[in-house]
Amino acid sequence: MDDDDRPRTRGDNASRLTSESLDSYSQDELEIRISQLEAEIVRCRSHMDKAVAHRLAADALFAPKKAEPPA
Repeated sequence: MDDDDRPRTRGDNASRLTSESLDSYSQDELEIRISQLEAEIVRCRSHMDKAVAHRLAADALFAPKKAEPPA
């Protein structure tokens, strides 16, 4: 079995980031890091918004039809 066939573990990159020591970073490097993290937050929120919209569309498509009241 090839290694590529096995499921990949995602790991928890956010936890690794929060536990990393920042002592060796300069102020400029910290500013760059903050900018990158803010961009990642925007990317995550955008993806989450798309996922919510997709779920709402699927729910609307597959929701049971309400019976109309007799006339």
